[in-house]
Amino acid sequence: MVRKPNKKQSGEKTSIKKQLAEKEKLLQEETKKIQEYIDHLQRLQAEFDNYRKRTEQEKQLIIKQANQEIIQKFLAVLDSFELAFKTQKEDNEFTKGMKLIFSEIYSTLEKEGLKKIECLGKKFDPNFHEVMLQEESDKEEGIVLEELQKGYMLNDRVIRFSKIKISKGGKK
Repeated sequence: MVRKPNKKQSGEKTSIKKQLAEKEKLLQEETKKIQEYIDHLQRLQAEFDNYRKRTEQEKQLIIKQANQEIIQKFLAVLDSFELAFKTQKEDNEFTKGMKLIFSEIYSTLEKEGLKKIECLGKKFDPNFHEVMLQEESDKEEGIVLEELQKGYMLNDRVIRFSKIKISKGGKK
């Protein structure tokens, strides 16, 4: 004998179905909120990573700029050493010691990225040279005849242009 569900049982089933549908809807809403929170968290993490990278780059840039300022101040010291060596007539123990000190200072600066701009006999380049004088010579026009003051680069960036004398050409 098959029993027919009574109204009470059928009402309970629809009530359970309604509750189940409400719970599923609530679950979907909560799942959607969770996904929004996860998305927001991932964006915040990405923003923080970008911030950290940016501040590290800015820190490195500040260090480079500070190093550049210090190294630029040392260029005058290098110039003074070189001038002293040019005017020194004899090569005594004191001069040898001074040359050793000079080479230690220069090699330390080279390790920090300092590099001399080579210019003698080369064509004038406004990216590296500053023309102070021109002179007629048997060389082609624009060729560097003399370096009046050394130029330097720091990490492939000019920090002091070479002051030079170039050829006007004309003399044959």
